[in-house]
Amino acid sequence: MFDTINQNYQGKSKPLDASKTADFKTIYDECMEMLFKISYRIVNDEEAAEDLAHDSLIKANEKAIVFPSVNDAKYWLIRVVKNASLNYIKRKERERKAYEKVLYEDHRKPDSGEIDLLKKESKSQARDALKKLPKNLQDVLMLREYGDLNYKEIGKILGITEGNVKIRIFRAREQLVKLIGEDNVFLPE
Repeated sequence: MFDTINQNYQGKSKPLDASKTADFKTIYDECMEMLFKISYRIVNDEEAAEDLAHDSLIKANEKAIVFPSVNDAKYWLIRVVKNASLNYIKRKERERKAYEKVLYEDHRKPDSGEIDLLKKESKSQARDALKKLPKNLQDVLMLREYGDLNYKEIGKILGITEGNVKIRIFRAREQLVKLIGEDNVFLPE
């Protein structure tokens, strides 16, 4: 076996038939490690790189390619594994994009007329209940829910402490639940 490899390097090579076991073993021994390294540099995945390197060797075997020398086999196999690795990367990127698209797609169904009516009724109930709250509770809840302000900002606006803001919001929500009930309420926008 080593004589054959040395002859190939010296230019005194006999053709290697990838479909013959002895010649295939020579090609495999000479090329597998290099093909793996090339593929790994492209795909950055050991398992995939090994599979791609093996696939390129199998392709040479299945096509029964006769190479003039081991070097010719190397060059052909390098092109095959490089192209296969690049295709693998492209396919993985397409799969990743498709997965992200499905994962982040909006799967909500459009509201029906019945749901729109329920939302309107709930908003109307919420407005009416909000008007029934004492003015100091209405103010903190309006600033929090509709002004989208934090407790500290509400405290500065109303001239009260942050703790007092929290207490008033808690009490306002508690009273709203008593007035409306614990059902899902759509507050007015």
